[in-house]
Amino acid sequence: MTIRIVLVDDQELVRAGFIMMVSAQDDMEVVGEAGNGRQALTVLDQVEADVVVMDIRMPVMDGIEATRTLQSKVDPPRVLALTTFDTDEDAFAALQAGASAFLLKNSPPQQLLEAIRIVAAGESVVAPRVTRKLLDRFAGRLSAEKRVDERLAGLTEREREVLELVAEGLSNQEVAGRLFVSESTVKSHFGKVLMKLGLRDRVHAVVFAYETGLVRPSG
Repeated sequence: MTIRIVLVDDQELVRAGFIMMVSAQDDMEVVGEAGNGRQALTVLDQVEADVVVMDIRMPVMDGIEATRTLQSKVDPPRVLALTTFDTDEDAFAALQAGASAFLLKNSPPQQLLEAIRIVAAGESVVAPRVTRKLLDRFAGRLSAEKRVDERLAGLTEREREVLELVAEGLSNQEVAGRLFVSESTVKSHFGKVLMKLGLRDRVHAVVFAYETGLVRPSG
């Protein structure tokens, strides 16, 4: 299957270089490009994409706002956020807006291509422990925005347990050991959690658990 990509970056040379890089891949195709978030939303109304490679800092509409707007659409493409600045603030904002991953723009080309493949497959580039550490840092802001979500009531007791442990940063294998069940059982429970909550991956599950108060910041 060919991964359909929309590239959003305000620098034309960056977009040209990215397109050249992707054109050399047998499993990827750039189906659209845009110079800011507003243009990206227009392009995405006209083409179908699997992954949006989104610069965070752009004029007119930045990547955070564009990502947040995308999440309101039915079955939106996954977003891989790119930033020039190695700041937790950017990463936090991207994840909370709905991005499945974030990378520095100067990451090696092979790392970027692999991240696109991982995101397209429905996985997260960012490890749950990294996500948890990041959200702990911004715990005060999350507490202020904490909301009640009725979807939690639809989870079984075991599904809720699995979600809590995943949100604490545990891998499937570690969750299995904690609950004395098989790893395949954990995967099955977590798949149901994502389906019932309408979440796309582990990173979004961790963000959801924080925003609803299901887990509390470390320390």
